[in-house]
Amino acid sequence: MKKRIAVIDREKCHPQECGNYLCQKLCPVNRAGSDCVTPGDDTKARIDEMLCTGCGICPTRCPYGAITIINLPDTLTKSPIHRYGENLFELYSLPTPIPNQVTGILGKNGIGKSTALKIMSNLVVPNLGNYEEEPNFQDVINYFKGSETQKFIEKIQKNKIILSYKPQQVDLIPKQFSGTVRDLLTKVNPQKVTKVAEKLQLTSFLDQDIKTISGGELQRTAIAASVMKDANVFMFDEPTSYLDIKQRINMAHFIRSLANDDTSVLTIEHDLIILDFMTDNLNIMYGHESTFGIVSGLKSVREGINAFLSGFLKEENVRFRSHPIKFEDSQEQIISGEDTLISWSDVHAQMGTFQLRANAGEIKQKDIIGVLGENGIGKTSFVKLLAGIIKPQSGEIHGEVKVAYKAQYLDSDSDQLVVEFLSLAITEYNRQLIQPLDLEPLFGLKLSELSGGQLQRVAIAHCLSQDAKIFLLDEPSAYLDVEQRLSISKIIRTVAADRNVSIVIVDHDLMFIDYISNKLIVFDGRPAIDGVLNGPFAKEEGMNRFLKNLSITLRRDIHSHRPRINKPHSVKDREQKSANQYYYAK
Repeated sequence: MKKRIAVIDREKCHPQECGNYLCQKLCPVNRAGSDCVTPGDDTKARIDEMLCTGCGICPTRCPYGAITIINLPDTLTKSPIHRYGENLFELYSLPTPIPNQVTGILGKNGIGKSTALKIMSNLVVPNLGNYEEEPNFQDVINYFKGSETQKFIEKIQKNKIILSYKPQQVDLIPKQFSGTVRDLLTKVNPQKVTKVAEKLQLTSFLDQDIKTISGGELQRTAIAASVMKDANVFMFDEPTSYLDIKQRINMAHFIRSLANDDTSVLTIEHDLIILDFMTDNLNIMYGHESTFGIVSGLKSVREGINAFLSGFLKEENVRFRSHPIKFEDSQEQIISGEDTLISWSDVHAQMGTFQLRANAGEIKQKDIIGVLGENGIGKTSFVKLLAGIIKPQSGEIHGEVKVAYKAQYLDSDSDQLVVEFLSLAITEYNRQLIQPLDLEPLFGLKLSELSGGQLQRVAIAHCLSQDAKIFLLDEPSAYLDVEQRLSISKIIRTVAADRNVSIVIVDHDLMFIDYISNKLIVFDGRPAIDGVLNGPFAKEEGMNRFLKNLSITLRRDIHSHRPRINKPHSVKDREQKSANQYYYAK
């Protein structure tokens, strides 16, 4: 079996602009007379993986960063379950659906999670790495011989399994369908519209045009459409994107309710608290971004998340990260300064039919303040008040300080190059922002060519590079995987400490907010009608107040110290509620 994989990003490969196949000219194997690097039919470079020695010259010297060559783990003894083509991504093995269980899939972006679900939902036919020939279904069955996946594949072939797949990119739905939410759901199953709409809280916007609803409403609509099918295997690709914390909890309960003796559920999720709460078992996916992905054996959800955080799979004897992710000492070093940068007193702002009230509060130097609340309750409006984008009708905001603002919804239509957009960050904060966010490979791309996660990282770097005293980040964890979210947390803490600035973060990932903040602002009120801002509080007080509104309690995992939601009505849940200690019982 081959020892390494070579992947060429076709969009980044520009042979005529690099000196007419620079990689070919530099390759030692080519210079010795063999054809290791050659032009493909599309004029892009190709690398023969059997001839490649893994010398590392062409990945290092390619001016566009188009080439990745990785030595494969010695533990890989089988061919891939699927490869997209020559010098393209390949996937090893598949997750394991189990009746009456919700199985989670956890891994970095670009590691093949969505590809795995597409294969299992029959949208992609696996080719066992032989992309030049028509796939043979019997070969696929033999590949998984003796495993639970073999039984699953055989049932698919015999039409004993009906699959339903909720895709990741729900924002594409309005481009593919015209009409109201009710029209879309009626096409799927008219008998279930009313029942499912009530469970997923769609009733208030059923008759709205699907092109006018919000991201959270679109997500719930997509989930409703998938569960209305008479399926016995449900697959959800990032079902909590765009949802607030209250909606995420409700969604987790709903997805758990789908599993029974005849039904399996698979879900990809980056919110670790919700993933832990929602699933019974876990498959970890590891490998190298956009190059190859491997699916681990099935683990209990607690064991699986802790293994992912440690970066080591004991059963497989594989270390897929050089360092563990730790939680225990994440907050002790965050100490607010003495100086107040900005304050407000009894602010009232009217925006159409929505009104926002902010009780008195202040932001001190070096504060990292998390903002918690439902969608449509005024979080973004308050951020815009601080940024001076909107003005209050009454009350005052004291303090004239420069504010930098990263919006919730990012502009992806610009043809500006990343290197131009980030010119200040590159010049002033290369080591603080560009390197840890791994942005250099994106320099040659236009903003319109970036994925959601890439655009988010670029927008965060652009915001944090500005000359400001307060930075306002609206949903910075959106589109990012677990490792990227924790990396962003460390960068934000470093920026606050090194530059004596304050950072306000609106986000719905409780673990992210818990990990990064030293204070919390908590919103009460009625979505789309009115919102009331309270705080900032010390983190423990603010989190306790917020969790009490949700009627959930958090504890720390005994080994990894990560936050976990207690099972409703469990002994721990009842103990913490009776002690009015919803956040980490002492």
